Amino acid sequence: MSAGFVQAAYIVAALLFIMSLAGLSKHETAKAGCWYGIVGMAIALVATIFGPETHGHWWIIIAMVIGAVLGIQRALKVEMTEMPELVAILHSFVGLAAVLVGFNSYFAPHGITDSVMQNIHDVEVFLGIFIGAVTFTGSIVAFGKLRGIINSKALALPHRHKLNLAAVVVSVLLMITFVGDASLFPLILMTIIALAFGWHLVASIGGADMPVVVSMLNSYSGWAAAAAGFMLNNDLLIVTGALVGSSGAILSYIMCKAMNRSFISVIAGGFGNDVQASSDEEQGEHRETNAEEVAEMLKNAGSVIITPGYGMAVAQAQYPVAEITQKLREKGVNVRFGIHPVAGRLPGHMNVLLAEAKVPYDIVLEMDEINEDFPETDVVLVIGANDTVNPAALDDPNSPIAGMPVLEVWKAQNVIVFKRSMAVGYAGVQNPLFFKDNTQMLFGDAKERVDDILKAL
Repeated sequence: MSAGFVQAAYIVAALLFIMSLAGLSKHETAKAGCWYGIVGMAIALVATIFGPETHGHWWIIIAMVIGAVLGIQRALKVEMTEMPELVAILHSFVGLAAVLVGFNSYFAPHGITDSVMQNIHDVEVFLGIFIGAVTFTGSIVAFGKLRGIINSKALALPHRHKLNLAAVVVSVLLMITFVGDASLFPLILMTIIALAFGWHLVASIGGADMPVVVSMLNSYSGWAAAAAGFMLNNDLLIVTGALVGSSGAILSYIMCKAMNRSFISVIAGGFGNDVQASSDEEQGEHRETNAEEVAEMLKNAGSVIITPGYGMAVAQAQYPVAEITQKLREKGVNVRFGIHPVAGRLPGHMNVLLAEAKVPYDIVLEMDEINEDFPETDVVLVIGANDTVNPAALDDPNSPIAGMPVLEVWKAQNVIVFKRSMAVGYAGVQNPLFFKDNTQMLFGDAKERVDDILKAL
């Protein structure tokens, strides 16, 4: 395969990746967007493997077959609720790959004679390894927190911000030293510091911020891939890494905006650091209800809004929820879904679950689209959501989630909250919604309770 043909294939693959991102921006075109990405990656792999600069094809193919078998095996077994941690661990692979490519680029003969080009190459190697190492350990910690292997509470070492700053400053000094003589010692020392820095950076962030952290690590993995592209002189890897890096950064910004927080405040540590002091204080009495009463309430309602959260994902309740939606719509009830930008533990998590259950796209609305409609709503079903429907975000300036935009469900005539218990949510903050006069609690497994409502209907 000629070099010209490879470059042409790379251009086609790059366009398909851009079309993939564009397709993923809408529910209706998301499936096509996935296929654009798959086809683009297939073209990129074939062009790279059989390009004029690639050798040892059989070793590459054997490695790819092993990787494909392992990947497909894990993908078939993973539940939708485990998708956030799967994404986190995949980011660690990208980071590790960038580190290995960096060291390989350092040791491999490259034949650069010009001193300026040599310095540029050294900077590429150094930054590629640094970003890759931070992404590698940071992603492993994020995976551990989402998996429950590592405590979700933020690690609070003394002078932690100074430690992070010191790691960055020392790494910059090591880079200056490395560019000067390209010796191995500063590269190895920086790698150790970067691995520790990535671990500490994510360990110091509370569990409730993990969705933002996963998005942030997605961005890091993109920049690590772009750095690897520079080291390998691979234009498509640079373009692809830049697309992933920039889209991950934009997604992180959108999520931070949805929580009314700055990206810096997330990195500095936020939700989950300290449980709200008032979480154990007396909030009043909560009222309980049962499935039959909720079914009767839904039958007589003219407008219903369902606000799902991670609890719905864990219980796999999306299928009976979709059936309830269909039955109520057949009876003329206006049923819609309100999705908070950070509902679940991965952006778009709730949308994917509802699409999987064949809920029509046009009744699944974002928070900004539906918040004004709650005062005219007869019944709101809060299924497994907690922090995203907490009125303390707007009413209590001392709350850890103060200022965070939330779904204003309490403005509806009746609110039914599906929960296993009265425990606080992932951010460790008590929810005054549970004690409001128009709120009733329906305790138990979300899927079982939804099934009971479906039978009663």
